[in-house]
Amino acid sequence: MAISYKDSGVDVERGYQAVKLMKEHVQSTYNQNVLGDIGSFGGFYELSKGIKNPVLVAGTDGVGTKLKYAFVADKHDTIGIDAVAMCVNDIVCQGAKPLFFLDYFATGKLSPETVATVVSGVAEGCRQSGAALIGGETAEMPGFYADGEYDIAGFAVGIVDKKKVINGSKIRKGDVLIGIKSSGVHSNGYSLVRKLFGEDKQSLEVYNEKLGARPIDVLLTPTKIYVNSILSLIEKVNVKGIAHITGGGFIENIPRIFPVGIGCEIDIDSYEVPAVFKVMQELAGIAEGDYSELYKFYNTFNMGIGMVVCVAPKDIDETLRQLALTGEKCCVIGKTIKGKGVTLKHNGTALVPPTVK
Repeated sequence: MAISYKDSGVDVERGYQAVKLMKEHVQSTYNQNVLGDIGSFGGFYELSKGIKNPVLVAGTDGVGTKLKYAFVADKHDTIGIDAVAMCVNDIVCQGAKPLFFLDYFATGKLSPETVATVVSGVAEGCRQSGAALIGGETAEMPGFYADGEYDIAGFAVGIVDKKKVINGSKIRKGDVLIGIKSSGVHSNGYSLVRKLFGEDKQSLEVYNEKLGARPIDVLLTPTKIYVNSILSLIEKVNVKGIAHITGGGFIENIPRIFPVGIGCEIDIDSYEVPAVFKVMQELAGIAEGDYSELYKFYNTFNMGIGMVVCVAPKDIDETLRQLALTGEKCCVIGKTIKGKGVTLKHNGTALVPPTVK
């Protein structure tokens, strides 16, 4: 008897069924610039006229081990939002409007229903950010992933007029940093999150008084997409720099927008840190006053701030007003100084970075 591809663990019929199930979600993201339809070898997107000197900005990212909680909960409808958010939030930091998105989904044994549910989240993220989902890849890789598990990553392309690119080059000492609140942990630091909360389904589904919710619901809250708020803001205010607080937290991401010779001071008491981070600090055994260990949290998580924008002092009020108009909760969290890196202050005292051994 001849051995078929299906005998090796790959069922092309499941792939066809997956495409059929996800087609409606994909098409819901189309606009007048999308040419063709799902199923082509490449996705077509026509650039709109009107930008004098267009520059394309691209970004790619994944969801990381947050996926483990989707597997534990058997909940797959929001993880695609995370995949989109991680990419489009990056490119909007340069002032770019997202144009289109592509996703990559890989699993050991393809479940058409699961992949279609994941893609429904991708489509929702695309609708929130104004990006068209013009293509992707669904890979069935038997023996490579554990049963019921998968990985997803994405790729976004945006556009900005060259004269409007935001790159931080005009940031100076005395400028102001405004933090825009996050929706929670977003999609970074989940290797530590999983160590602290564990992966036991039963305990994750028990209501937690300190969280005010079930842990699994908090930990699967999708990453907030800031595209519309940021694009609206930069039309009204001269924004000098924008930092997406992803892996590396405050410590690594905020300095990425500064020119040489500029650092910043952040007052971590300037806003209320969400309960999930306080609970994790307790689970990690971080005592009050243990500034070195607390510093590590700000070097890992967003700590309740998903985006940071840098503006001149004269633009503080207008920035806060414009962000409020788009539904964002935000506040002044710090200022730029001469120097380098990030100095975190708590109760007026600088948090000391852990000693490197």
